[in-house]
Amino acid sequence: MLIVFCVAVFAGCVSSQAIETAAEEERSEFAAMRPGIKNMDELTVVFSRHDIELDFRKSYFASEAQIFTGIYEGLFSYHPLTLEPVAALAERWVLSDDKMQWTFTIRRNARFWNGDPVRAEDFRAAWISLIEPDRESPYSSFFDVIEGARDYRNGISNDIDKIGIRAADSRTLIVKLASPAAFFPAMLCHHSFSPIHPSMINNDNWSNEPPVSNGPFRISSKTKESIILEKCNQYWDRYNVTFNKITIKFTNSPDEAAFLWNSGEARWIAGDVNIDALTDRSGIQFNIMFATHYYFIRSSERPWNDHRVRRAMALVLPWEEIRRNYFLPAETLIFPITGYPEVEGITEANIEEAKRLMNEAGYSNMQGLPDLVIRLTPSHDAARVGFIMANAWKELLGFNVRVEVIPFDRYFQAMREDNYTVGSCTWIGDFADPYAFLQMWRRDSNLNDARFDDADYEVLIEKSMIEEGFDRLLTLAEAEKLLLDRGAVLPICYNPALNIVDTGEMAGWFPNALDIHPFKYLSFRTFRPLPGVAMVDK
Repeated sequence: MLIVFCVAVFAGCVSSQAIETAAEEERSEFAAMRPGIKNMDELTVVFSRHDIELDFRKSYFASEAQIFTGIYEGLFSYHPLTLEPVAALAERWVLSDDKMQWTFTIRRNARFWNGDPVRAEDFRAAWISLIEPDRESPYSSFFDVIEGARDYRNGISNDIDKIGIRAADSRTLIVKLASPAAFFPAMLCHHSFSPIHPSMINNDNWSNEPPVSNGPFRISSKTKESIILEKCNQYWDRYNVTFNKITIKFTNSPDEAAFLWNSGEARWIAGDVNIDALTDRSGIQFNIMFATHYYFIRSSERPWNDHRVRRAMALVLPWEEIRRNYFLPAETLIFPITGYPEVEGITEANIEEAKRLMNEAGYSNMQGLPDLVIRLTPSHDAARVGFIMANAWKELLGFNVRVEVIPFDRYFQAMREDNYTVGSCTWIGDFADPYAFLQMWRRDSNLNDARFDDADYEVLIEKSMIEEGFDRLLTLAEAEKLLLDRGAVLPICYNPALNIVDTGEMAGWFPNALDIHPFKYLSFRTFRPLPGVAMVDK
């Protein structure tokens, strides 16, 4: 049976006490001990290998976001099951009557791992640092909800005093928004809203030595093969952190990942793994994520900047053939989450309409147009889809199509260049709200690799920022429909998450729609012998 975990739009917050109560209930359950578990206070996790960026101002990989749950912490953190915002460094908060100003009080015992207090100024300095125009942080557009942040990061204003972030005193952080945003606490769970220690704020290379972090763990060592985290004794909630040590191993081999699981050394595989090589499959966890794999058409140059051309390109594709190999084929960008209006997506080809649109746009004669360049990752599936797309655009519309295969380690950087037409992306929402996807397509978003620039789209997003409830979701759905109708995005499939972890032995790990599992809440369950069975420590 497939269990689909739907995402709701969360406005409330959950207390850390509620989390701990649930965890205590889980630890009281019985489970069979695995022979590979020798130390109940240590955990080994396996990730696929790539260069980990520890500076969260530069990071955007999902594996990095998981590691950051251990070493950084902001005002709120994710609930491990529901993804609702859980109070973290925010001891309490007050929202003004006009819903434009949030006042946060930071916990008195909030500390960096070296013992220095976490101050309101550390948040302010970190957030302003992240939106500095020259830095071009991937998530800088997240901060556009804050008054003055958008103008500052775009270089329209260089006055930091006009940014709505103020440290009233060492424990009081005041944030004034550009417009009401009920989802603001959910955004604050994201690692980009963490504080930065003063010694790191002007350091642009955090790989030379472990950063001075403030999360439940600190990095004790880092190599290309592994990162070792140790429990931080300065952490404000350290008594509710079970593991004293977490070892994160990186491997390029799915067979090696399977071996580490089979041997009992690793108790969570979060990267590529050879499922067929698993001798124990009790830990296979498969769930739907708030994630979509899609292709996009860049809009920065002629003729791709004409939405009629992009729409024509979408209408000649054989969608059933493209999507037939996927477990969850996607007709829309955003997974159909609870409360979000149904959006009509792209379902079938219409070649006559496509040719009419090309004629209307003035491109009945294709001479003189640039090559249509498709950039693919080196995978069998990308080659299959890329071939289908290239063939349709060449044979039915007359484009001269060229395909480029870019190595995985350079692909995401190549997506930021301007010398191609079509690229692909698999995106996981960074917080549980449609805006996590839709903000990427704003004209000045640093995540807008498609270079999408549409005045009508901007109007809809701006309108949604002053709305609440279903009215807001209705406007966001209209914005998504515009993306689809104007050929900016070509959805392929919704992505499942695959992890190998036995929830019978691991407490605090839950399948969820963001596939993010805060290290703080993880522990091995309390093992006790069954009645009449004695356990002997050899």
